[in-house]
Amino acid sequence: MSGFPRLIGTAFSLVFLACGTRVERQQSEPAPAPSIQESPSVRLRAASLVKFPAKVDCNSPAHWDGDRLYLFNSAPEPWGSSGKSVFDLGQAVLTQYQNKANGGRWIEATYKDDDGTLYGWYHNEPHPVCPAREALTAPRIGAALSHDNGATWQDLGFVLEAPADSLFCETENHYFAGGNGDFCVNLDSRKEYFYFFIGTYHRDSSEQGVAVARVPYTERQNPAGKPRKWYRGQWSEPGAGGHVTPIFPVKTDWNHKDADAFWGASVHWNSHLNQYVMLLNRAIDKDWKQEGIYISFNSDPGDPGGWSPPRKILDREEIVRVPDMGPGWYPQVVGIDAARRETDKLAGRIARLFVHGQSVWEIVFFRPGERAE
Repeated sequence: MSGFPRLIGTAFSLVFLACGTRVERQQSEPAPAPSIQESPSVRLRAASLVKFPAKVDCNSPAHWDGDRLYLFNSAPEPWGSSGKSVFDLGQAVLTQYQNKANGGRWIEATYKDDDGTLYGWYHNEPHPVCPAREALTAPRIGAALSHDNGATWQDLGFVLEAPADSLFCETENHYFAGGNGDFCVNLDSRKEYFYFFIGTYHRDSSEQGVAVARVPYTERQNPAGKPRKWYRGQWSEPGAGGHVTPIFPVKTDWNHKDADAFWGASVHWNSHLNQYVMLLNRAIDKDWKQEGIYISFNSDPGDPGGWSPPRKILDREEIVRVPDMGPGWYPQVVGIDAARRETDKLAGRIARLFVHGQSVWEIVFFRPGERAE
């Protein structure tokens, strides 16, 4: 695409293997990717800079309507933009909710239904939740719908919240004293369930990490009270106030100064791999310092135990050296094939890797045993 500056420096490519932590850097022609059997691999390649039109403070969902791509960036209210592809999005415009709420409502996920209705799910941060520490909050997740591609939103209420007794106001965490948030939503191929991949910040570390909930597709217009959380091998806990068993539990308690945890899942269906692909942040202290970006694979979102162990694809140093990258949060894959109507939820063999709202990388996916050119 013309009009975007090229990445300055020596041309390079990065190879990251999902079955291990090996990283190779080449200064000339890329070598073939090693043959692997266990899981797919990915390669990152330097590319021209692409930036989302508005400030980014969460996942940025996209959908198609006809030949036009719509994208939402939130920080904390959603801004919408559209264009012929992710490479030529127009100026962002602030979208509107039809009601007031306590705290911002970051739109983190969307789904465009066959009848034209756009469904959205938001991360909300109410204040105060700890009267003695007003800066702390405890996120919760709500649902919304739109009949004008997200220009205006009808709030459908909260659908996922942590148990009321799970707050920990004595936490050393910089932001959260509890809650459920930092999520994405994916509809399964059978159109039976929407799956939520959520960050959980319970006072008990056994319920901290990345967890899963789901709600029937048939309840999309009236979702409050309908989701169930995955807990001890079953979809047994209510979305509002229920317990969770994380699919990626924390290594060190979120409430400690040396917290070590995955968070901020972004999931897409990869048509080249025929698998779901999850990207994750990894925080390594109470201020959520980014250690790196990780990847995991699964063939079925309804199998919470089916996700492969997360493997790093970018080190912190590779992220923060990019200008304007900020803390380097919010990784997501965005498909670039307009003919296939690819988005943040659908991508093919070659896509774009965005971090904190900008991309200087192509991401190339390889099936197990498949070799790079």
